[in-house]
Amino acid sequence: MLHMSEIVITGANFETEVLNSDKPVLLDFWASWCGPCRMQGPILSEFAEKHPEIKVGKVNVDEEQALAMSYGVMSIPMLAVFKGGKLVNQAVGVQSIEALELLTK
Repeated sequence: MLHMSEIVITGANFETEVLNSDKPVLLDFWASWCGPCRMQGPILSEFAEKHPEIKVGKVNVDEEQALAMSYGVMSIPMLAVFKGGKLVNQAVGVQSIEALELLTK
């Protein structure tokens, strides 16, 4: 389930929403069949509510394989942080809110 403060990121809107974003972006590379991804979802929603200064996006790796491949996604969930259009940090596996806060610093 997608929270209103989370954006679905696709190949079509990636440049606008991520690379040209005026605020940091936390991207969640996920899939509906992935158990840990389903665990990460509510944590991400809570993080998005707590941190309106950070854009939170979700990339479905089954629907956006080219995007996932271009960022070397091998395991999911993979969380990636972009600032000024550049990938600056990433983590694989379920992350706590505290870990997400450190990741996006």
